[in-house]
Amino acid sequence: MRIPELYKIKKPVFSCEVFPPKPEYPLDTIYDTISKIRNLEPDFISVTYGAAGGTRERTEEISTEIKKKYGLETLMHLTSINSTRNEIESIISEIRESGIENILALRGDIHKDADKESLSVDFNFASDLVKYIRQKGGFSIGVAGYPESHPESPDVKTDIVRLKEKVDAGADFIISQMFFDNPLFISFMERVRSAGIDIPVSAGIMPVFRAGFVVNIVNLSNATIPPDLRVLIEKYGDNPEDMEKAGIEYSCRQISGLMENGVDGIHLYMMNRANLATEIALNTGLRKIEGNKKNE
Repeated sequence: MRIPELYKIKKPVFSCEVFPPKPEYPLDTIYDTISKIRNLEPDFISVTYGAAGGTRERTEEISTEIKKKYGLETLMHLTSINSTRNEIESIISEIRESGIENILALRGDIHKDADKESLSVDFNFASDLVKYIRQKGGFSIGVAGYPESHPESPDVKTDIVRLKEKVDAGADFIISQMFFDNPLFISFMERVRSAGIDIPVSAGIMPVFRAGFVVNIVNLSNATIPPDLRVLIEKYGDNPEDMEKAGIEYSCRQISGLMENGVDGIHLYMMNRANLATEIALNTGLRKIEGNKKNE
């Protein structure tokens, strides 16, 4: 099923994101995770592409297995910053043959030490990739949205202009970057709708399970840590078990507030931790699991 159809029949759409293990680790580790979250029956699972497409083959393999073996819809990430038009055409052909119907089209991050000559001249912006995929046909296309604007954007106004360009190029739905402050997302949605963007938007939620990890993520994404979350990190940061518990509770409050505001979807950046996804899905009412399924 193409993901836009899911938004038409239910609200909120519930999805999870996983990432391929590094090449030196077996794929069994990610399949163990998928087996556990399968009981939650997420509406779809997205699979990341890795820096500069470094996990492309594994991303495609995992995306295909999710759909064929586990019976769940999949969203395969595709970045273009280091790819030529011919390379992207080849990848799209492979994806099509694998039966994958949904692509998250991303430009990809430019590493600070990247050789400029290695960067794509065909896909300078994500909108270029969206347009190319749309021309090829046969896929639904998701794009990223940034509640606090993309780190490279000069201001939120410019960021919405860039998002509108992706939508006009053919995007079908939006998944937001992580955020920890719901009012920021609500303000983002007001800007989105005011710009005439009317496609579904899923809110990206990152559970705070380890203090140091969150600090690193914030440095990369430019996300704001609100005062109440900062208090939790300062209080429980030195105790991993308590930090994870407090982080799950914080994410649950975030999600419950978003659901009360009628959010189109919740996209969980679960960091391959099935326990986080399970606790959050059950505690917020996103999913209900009967009997002993939770522990299978």
